[in-house]
Amino acid sequence: MSNDRHVPVMLQRCLDMLAPALQRPGGVSHAEGRGPVVVDCTLGLGGHSEALLKRFPEARLVALDRDKEALRLSGERLAPYGERATLVHAVYDELPEVLDRLGIDKVDGVLFDLGVSSMQLDEADRGFAYAQDAPLDMRMDQTTGISAAEVLNTYPAGELVRILRAYGEEKQAKRIVSAIVREREKEPFSNSARLVELIRDSLPQAAKRTGGNPAKRTFQALRIEVNGELSVLERAIPAAVKALAVGGRIAVLSYHSLEDRLVKQVFAAGAATTAPPGLPVVPEQYQPRLKLLTRGAELPTEEEIAENRRAAPARLRGAERIREDVQP
Repeated sequence: MSNDRHVPVMLQRCLDMLAPALQRPGGVSHAEGRGPVVVDCTLGLGGHSEALLKRFPEARLVALDRDKEALRLSGERLAPYGERATLVHAVYDELPEVLDRLGIDKVDGVLFDLGVSSMQLDEADRGFAYAQDAPLDMRMDQTTGISAAEVLNTYPAGELVRILRAYGEEKQAKRIVSAIVREREKEPFSNSARLVELIRDSLPQAAKRTGGNPAKRTFQALRIEVNGELSVLERAIPAAVKALAVGGRIAVLSYHSLEDRLVKQVFAAGAATTAPPGLPVVPEQYQPRLKLLTRGAELPTEEEIAENRRAAPARLRGAERIREDVQP
């Protein structure tokens, strides 16, 4: 499998956003006698990581991925950078433990690209894509956890409805789940084509005419559930902000409104004063810890979407650490 078909989303914009933190003289890591440290929390096939190492020749990279196959492939790609790149098998909410093990106290830059990697979508046997028949697996780390088939075959109907509504924003959740429960009693689900067909058959005509493949929202919901994506993200974004040195920057690419909302909330809370209303002067411990680098979420250009259709739903938010946490 080649890397050339993997086009990193909003690459130039991410690099430009992180540049002031990774090029500044005397950043936190410089003070310790080494180059700046940048963390790629979602290594995937290494497109963003390779570009970071190329653009910032002083930088040291720490890259995380829960997918062992992604680590193997990107390890080959990043091999020319030698010791500048440290690749770690970990989920991104394990960032504090990873940095601790590596003896890194603070970092200068953090990047999250929350999209499912091209490899996972393109490798038929992973079961992420609804466009081809494949085993219903969807685990980003195939060494652990339960598969999408197990979720479909064993979860109570009410729980499946909750997942489809909460994680897929699927308005027809009840209708789809009724069909799933009926069908799984005849024969357990194992492959994606049967699920796609069932979703198509159970939706009213009007619902089929809007927003692409009707199975898209259900597949998204299953993927998020199988990988615990939102609960992982809820822990990971605050942990990444905490790991930033003053002057350090974080850039996050999200691909659906649930992720984007979560990132927005963490950044907004960090950029707000926590002082009680009415204080004539705001004491240091109540001052904002973050400065927002984007007005709302930035979107990919039309040119980029034309070149790389996977960029279409992307939303980019960034923030800079402007103050240490001060205990009141």
